[in-house]
Amino acid sequence: MPFSPHAQHAAPRSPIRGPALPIGVAVTALGMLLSIASVPAASPEAAAMPEPVAVMQVPTVQVGATTAADPCSDPAVQQAVQAGDDAATVAGFGGGAAFREAVVAGNAPCISLRDPARVWVVVNKSLPLKPADYEPGALDSVPLQMTTPSGRVRTDVAVAVGQMADAADAAGVGRIGANNGYRSYGLQVTTYDSHVQSQGQGQADAGSARPGHSEHQTGLALDVVACGSGCGGLDGFGGTAQSDWVAAHAWEYGFIVRYEQVGTPVTGYAPEPWHLRYVGVDLAAAYHDGGFHTLEEFFGLPAAPDYAH
Repeated sequence: MPFSPHAQHAAPRSPIRGPALPIGVAVTALGMLLSIASVPAASPEAAAMPEPVAVMQVPTVQVGATTAADPCSDPAVQQAVQAGDDAATVAGFGGGAAFREAVVAGNAPCISLRDPARVWVVVNKSLPLKPADYEPGALDSVPLQMTTPSGRVRTDVAVAVGQMADAADAAGVGRIGANNGYRSYGLQVTTYDSHVQSQGQGQADAGSARPGHSEHQTGLALDVVACGSGCGGLDGFGGTAQSDWVAAHAWEYGFIVRYEQVGTPVTGYAPEPWHLRYVGVDLAAAYHDGGFHTLEEFFGLPAAPDYAH
């Protein structure tokens, strides 16, 4: 029983069975009962618990990697590559822009930018020819007035430059001649050494390729000059009507101006408006339409302004 300090003064037992409650406690208890009785009973609806809402399960997202199509797996592309038909190979990729995108993305395992026999080869100060003494196959005479004995280029280049010169003449800008076409490894040794002796190596490297690093050795490059009653030199080509026309229209015949002033930080060469490089009509169109100024940028390659040694 709980201890009460007033236990000795407890009231006598009630005649009703059970212990008697003090009057204060009884009154309090009666009040509580009356209070409870006065509260309205809750409706069944209010008493009912809300039914649980079923949660819909979010379906699992199936992420499947989509493998990009490999153009090199196309039988038509394989046949064109094996046949050495560069134009058909580029067409098999879907054109020049698609070809470039595949190469830059690393999705063209059958294409090597180091193959000197292909129009897409890249030769620069960090990418020498392999082999260094590479010699192209069939070479034809340049169908233009020449100012040096180096008057041969690849057959496809000879056809294209002849068409370009005829178009320029028909446009009324004057006749185009050529200064240099194919130069062998041995001739490049002589050419480069003569520049070093007359200008010093620093100036020579800005205007002449070291042996094994020259586009002329591929048969895909040639230097053009402006001709009238006679033909001028390389340094006099820039600023002529022929030069302006070439800059605007050479791509239509498969050529790009390889060394532009804006590209010097990438190529390491001073501007040469006369140096044309043949890449084929489709690639030249993609180069022109994409606003490119160097082959390095076109194919997503690093800049190569200096030699490694």
